[in-house]
Amino acid sequence: MKKPLVSVIIPTYNRLGPLSELVESLSRQTLQDFEIIIVNDRGERVDRIPILYPELHIKQITPSQKLHHVGCRNEGLAHAEGTFIMLCDDDDFVVPDHVERMVSAIQDADFVYTDVEMVDFIADNGVRYPQSRTIFAYELDRELIRKFNPYISSGSMYRKEIHKRIGSFDEEVHNYWDWDFFLQVINNGFTVKKLPVASTIYAFTPNGGNISAELNERRQVYLQRFSDKHQLGSLSQENFWTMMEHPFVKSKRAQSKIVWDGKPVIYRGL
Repeated sequence: MKKPLVSVIIPTYNRLGPLSELVESLSRQTLQDFEIIIVNDRGERVDRIPILYPELHIKQITPSQKLHHVGCRNEGLAHAEGTFIMLCDDDDFVVPDHVERMVSAIQDADFVYTDVEMVDFIADNGVRYPQSRTIFAYELDRELIRKFNPYISSGSMYRKEIHKRIGSFDEEVHNYWDWDFFLQVINNGFTVKKLPVASTIYAFTPNGGNISAELNERRQVYLQRFSDKHQLGSLSQENFWTMMEHPFVKSKRAQSKIVWDGKPVIYRGL
């Protein structure tokens, strides 16, 4: 069998509905040269998804022990056959031309990412409807990246060979694995490109509905570990929502194109 061009790595835990939306959005892609690697972190079964989407190349992996979200991404990497890796959280999704846009953009780069729409969803009979939509778009600026994290990993794509130089995702920094990965890519001289289009739809609830919103003492330990690793000094503990209110971050806002029509993603078997 021909190896896929892209490996889409999705860690998941007890989010069958949103995960199904993501897979549905992948089934609608204008470029279909990819495999989907779902790493189920000992949560509810997701066997129905490959059955409902037989036309997609889906690998379903259930580790022998709980790995948590960073470990699941590393497990996905171990099974990835694509030249490029695309990362996705299990509660996000992408617009129909996202993969094609990313593959085109990465031809003269090592790492590409887009702006995103941060969406607070409300669910009704298994369907998520947008309650609020906020653009998350910031300049690709080294000073900004050393103080705050302007990178959302969902929907981003990079050459798998990057890991040969910087290793796997760092599980020791936990919540900050994505910021850590982004910094390492930049610090190692890889070519990074940001696309000014919000083609990734990122589920984010400001009141703490996901781990990206949580602020607590345990997370502070991971932040300090991350800061020490990169010699960043004292960093304030933020989530994406609180970060956006800082004057310095506001000064780095960038223009972006909105491409999602706002319609809910209705997946098969609903």
